[in-house]
Amino acid sequence: MFGRKDIGIDLGTATIQVYVSGKGVMIREPSVLAIDRNTEEIIKYGKEAYGMIGRTPSNIQIIRPLKGGVVHEYEPTSRMIKYYLKSACGGLVVSPRVMICTPSSTSDVEQKAVRDAALQAGAKEIYLIEEPLAAAFGAGIKVDDPTGHMIVDIGGGTTDIAVIVNGTVIVSDSIRTAGDKFNESIARYVRQKYHLLIGEKTAEKLKIQIGWVFAHKHPSDTLAKGRCLDTGLPRAVNVTSFEMLEALAPPLGLILARISDVLVRTPPEIVPEIFRNGIILTGGGSQLHGLPDLIRRMTGINTVLAKNPHDCVAIGTGIALQNLKHFRDQITDSRNSLR
Repeated sequence: MFGRKDIGIDLGTATIQVYVSGKGVMIREPSVLAIDRNTEEIIKYGKEAYGMIGRTPSNIQIIRPLKGGVVHEYEPTSRMIKYYLKSACGGLVVSPRVMICTPSSTSDVEQKAVRDAALQAGAKEIYLIEEPLAAAFGAGIKVDDPTGHMIVDIGGGTTDIAVIVNGTVIVSDSIRTAGDKFNESIARYVRQKYHLLIGEKTAEKLKIQIGWVFAHKHPSDTLAKGRCLDTGLPRAVNVTSFEMLEALAPPLGLILARISDVLVRTPPEIVPEIFRNGIILTGGGSQLHGLPDLIRRMTGINTVLAKNPHDCVAIGTGIALQNLKHFRDQITDSRNSLR
């Protein structure tokens, strides 16, 4: 008989990542499903479903079952978790222990939806951990480090900000403004300035290739292709990284305000330690060009991008599972009522 495996899941709005004990992050897939409207059958998961966006027949619906870092559509979420648990373990796992991260602001009802979806998917023990705590461990902060660290985790649906001491969240905040809002802001900017309607994938491409958020001397540029709102015909415009400064300013302003608020609420004894240790950025949305410089300029605190920022939360869930005794007072498990 095969033994129990420990599974960590970063159940992100944009991406789902699955960590398997002893193997690392085994799955990185878009949190996207393609469903046949006629049969309610899920026909494609992840990358294959994402590739169908904007190019499906009327009977095929592309959905994102998670929004703002929480379960939006329960049944598809459960089926997605089950599919990736089976994929990660090859169907040879017995009663897996599963650690899933949730945003800091997640309500009891939202936590219960995540837990129940995982239980329905076949897991026997479910543990929930705050996303910034998992991100901190994945970024290399020791679970028993007695000094203060600040984490800013920018995912697809949420940005989580936390001050962590000795493996405990001291102060935190969560805002449902992150990578998806960056894409929306870019698409809105291009529509308003150029009367050009671009798709989700095009906005994502602009963000990744030229998404600068801090003043720079040497601009980069790329073509944005879409449909002209005036003529209805295809058109392409050249967009520069200077323009991205303006396009991304609204969502970044909200995140910067929350970072400042968390610092204001941080106990004064811990503030000098944060100045010494700096701010660590994790999550796919943290990779905007110039973001560490922008936060450093705003706070006066050295800010760095974590190594492998996209994987930090998933890796951190695995580390938390290995240190369950340390987190008994901070995590929610399937055998306890939610706090």
